[in-house]
Amino acid sequence: MAGIIDKKPSTSTSQSTEGHALEAMSSVACGTVIPETVDSGLEKQALRKFDMFLLPQLAFLTILAYLDRTNIGNAKVFGLAEGLKLKGNDFNNLVTFFYITYIICDVLWVISIQRFGANRVLAIAMVGWSAATLGTGFTHSYGQALACRLILGAFESGLLPCMIFIISTVWNRSQQAKRVAVIYCATTISGAFGGLIAYGIQTMGTRLGLEAWRWLFIIEGCISMTAGCIFFFTIPTSAEKAWFLSDEQAKCMRAKKERDALFKGQSKLEPKHVWAALKDPLVYLTGFSLFASSLPLLGFGTFLPAIILGFGYRSIQANYMTIPIYILATISVAIVSFMSDRMKKRAIFLFVLPIPVLIGYSIAIGTANNALGYFAMFLCGIGIFPFNCIMLAWFSSNVSPDPKRSVGLPIAASIANVSGVLSGQIYPLRTAPRYISGNAVSLGLEAVALIGVGLIVLMLKWRMAKKNKMMQEGKGGDMEGDAALDFKYAF
Repeated sequence: MAGIIDKKPSTSTSQSTEGHALEAMSSVACGTVIPETVDSGLEKQALRKFDMFLLPQLAFLTILAYLDRTNIGNAKVFGLAEGLKLKGNDFNNLVTFFYITYIICDVLWVISIQRFGANRVLAIAMVGWSAATLGTGFTHSYGQALACRLILGAFESGLLPCMIFIISTVWNRSQQAKRVAVIYCATTISGAFGGLIAYGIQTMGTRLGLEAWRWLFIIEGCISMTAGCIFFFTIPTSAEKAWFLSDEQAKCMRAKKERDALFKGQSKLEPKHVWAALKDPLVYLTGFSLFASSLPLLGFGTFLPAIILGFGYRSIQANYMTIPIYILATISVAIVSFMSDRMKKRAIFLFVLPIPVLIGYSIAIGTANNALGYFAMFLCGIGIFPFNCIMLAWFSSNVSPDPKRSVGLPIAASIANVSGVLSGQIYPLRTAPRYISGNAVSLGLEAVALIGVGLIVLMLKWRMAKKNKMMQEGKGGDMEGDAALDFKYAF
């Protein structure tokens, strides 16, 4: 594996990294001296503290981020377009331009985590996008709103891949999916909160000379700004320097990092890691599948109030009717991720999840009945949100070492984020009220995502067959990372 010269651990030893069998190894392994063994009891205690103190912060941060990103959809329902005198596709462009800077800045934010620490990177990003959200509440023209959306995208771009990378450096492969699921549950919870907050602010009307839609941005921006300042002090710089760990637990996490370095590689980013990520087809196939699945997800998150409005419901109903849809989506993410971790399976869930989405969009396209259309959105929510959660956990567990993952993950995410540019354009105002063309595009791309999963499975099986053949022939002993012969891909 990476970080070990000329020698590599045996297959049985590599597999033990998922548990704690390495604690029984001697202090010399594969020609490298291990300074100390890892106390399994202390490790469990430390990881439990990360679950208690780190994950809730990441979840709350995600909720606020997605509120600030998608509140424009709620604001549109009660007056943003009229307040800014938007014409034609101006609103769709506000959605689209967010993703231009989001895509451009993505990789830079993720790589900066290794150099500056998670707390600094995420706190600075959060204060930046909070200021952009707050500023949107005081805009008076299309150009001003567009500038705020560009700034919002620039600061928010590294959020998800940064958090997934942090998770991958704390927990092992079999433990990651449910932690990633916490992040995705937070995105769906934010949808429910977004509808509730928007409904409450809509009912309060104009205050202090500012319309209700302006207060939506101002209030949410202030909350995010305050939280960002707090997170600068409360999110740990690294796993072994977390403020909530005792000295013994911190020492245990340092030993765990050294142990994992034998199998995951050292944490220093080198040109060979960048090249390994750039030439790996798995990065691009994952990005391709995430692109296809993300367009329905992003379109759903932004335009759901407008879609519900198109089923024949009133504007005052559209915001609060999104709440039960997101609650069910949250339950779906939690159940699917738990089962995926419990069964240690990813691909089977990725094959099943698109099915209710395909059915849901088919209903929305095929009928004008408002009750059936609303029911269809529940089906879409069940499958749309868990898919990316499991896909990202699957990718993270199949790419090694950490530095390669730190490059490969944002590349795949950047490819996926291109869908954001399109998602803002597939629901143009001229296709209201039913938005048939947008729903049709989402349906088609969900099918493409399903095909992408099949291609990834075929590629990983081909790689494993190739590794087995090389092992039989006694070749490939100097290969590193996920290319090493004893690295087993997760399915």
